[in-house]
Amino acid sequence: MSNEPACPKCNYAYTYDDGVMVICPECANEWPMSTDATDSDGDAFIVKDSNGNILSNGDSITIIKDLKVKGSSSSLKIGTKVKNIKLVDSDHNIECKIDGFGEMKLKSEFVKKI
Repeated sequence: MSNEPACPKCNYAYTYDDGVMVICPECANEWPMSTDATDSDGDAFIVKDSNGNILSNGDSITIIKDLKVKGSSSSLKIGTKVKNIKLVDSDHNIECKIDGFGEMKLKSEFVKKI
């Protein structure tokens, strides 16, 4: 019996590997066969702040530059503190909730770790 993970696209349990990729015969989805890609912690990628400090989920950060907010006439001011961040693997790699603004996505290059 193989220890291959279920397909992340369709959750089909009987996947197989071809040496480099894991393949789902049900939906033909393919993904890399590395332990980082199937890590359950979600920490398979590294996010660094503007000073090069490594960020992790739950950290507190400070905004280092005034940032315009799309769809709003106001902006996030320098020095705004944000608690309990969540890291995501995308262009805006920090998700957080900021008082007075609500849910926001930020780029790590505009923040520093407290």
